[in-house]
Amino acid sequence: MTASRQALQSMLDQLDALQIEADRCAATVRAARRLNRGSALLAASVLMDSAVEHYRGNFTNRAMYTPLLISVLTLAISAHGTTDRRPASHRVRHGIAVAAAATGLAGTAFHIRNVLKRPGRLDWQNLFYGAPVGAPMAILLAGLLGSAAEWVRDTPNHMPPRLFGIPAGRALAALSGLGLLCTSGEAALLHFRGAFHNRAMFAPVTLPPIGAALLLNAAVAPKCRERWLTRVWLQLIMLMGLTGVGFHAWGIHRAMGGWRNWSQNVVDGPPLPAPPSFTGLALAGLAALGLLRDHEDA
Repeated sequence: MTASRQALQSMLDQLDALQIEADRCAATVRAARRLNRGSALLAASVLMDSAVEHYRGNFTNRAMYTPLLISVLTLAISAHGTTDRRPASHRVRHGIAVAAAATGLAGTAFHIRNVLKRPGRLDWQNLFYGAPVGAPMAILLAGLLGSAAEWVRDTPNHMPPRLFGIPAGRALAALSGLGLLCTSGEAALLHFRGAFHNRAMFAPVTLPPIGAALLLNAAVAPKCRERWLTRVWLQLIMLMGLTGVGFHAWGIHRAMGGWRNWSQNVVDGPPLPAPPSFTGLALAGLAALGLLRDHEDA
């Protein structure tokens, strides 16, 4: 009788262990899919924004076609990753994500060079009207998030997810927080150029830095299972990114000719695709919080 009880208890323990492993696997795949959603939003933002901005620059350098091609590929692999429920890395997705990150680094160098070669070099005029220094960081972040999604997805069931030896949840919280700071800095520069004529223009320079601080705290502070304030704040940033498109559309409407003169006002007015980049980074931050909640050592 005792032996039967021991055998039954052993079987129950094995089932519990299998259930725990299955839950961990589901948590990592869920986080990877959230990261893919964030990467997709960033890639879509880059695709439309770079198409408009580089069209305005008449594609004077053939390299200006590169972010369009890479962002299309990144959007495609992110959409594929969002629907993929398998707990295994995909080589093609991972390769394209790495290429996107490299494109972002190269684009940043090109834009800095564009600013520095102008008369006056690093002055306000060139920062306002030269190639936007922070813009290529969006495709860099899209690539990093896509690559991180593949690393997280490929985590063995018995191991906590890690990125280069760092707990994945903390690493992604730090990456998302820094991304929010950089994106907010770019918005601050362009909204300063617009003299903050609408009070709503203060939102992308105040809400994201607070969200970044909360995420950076989650990255380094002792583990806390429920970070409700950080989650609510990131959801607020997501909403801000979506409503920002409406504000920018209103800005185009107020220009001379409004939407009837769309071919000029879309190019010269507030960039319609820019605000959703905040939504993409907020999604990545929520994925990081999900890992921190679902894994003991993430």
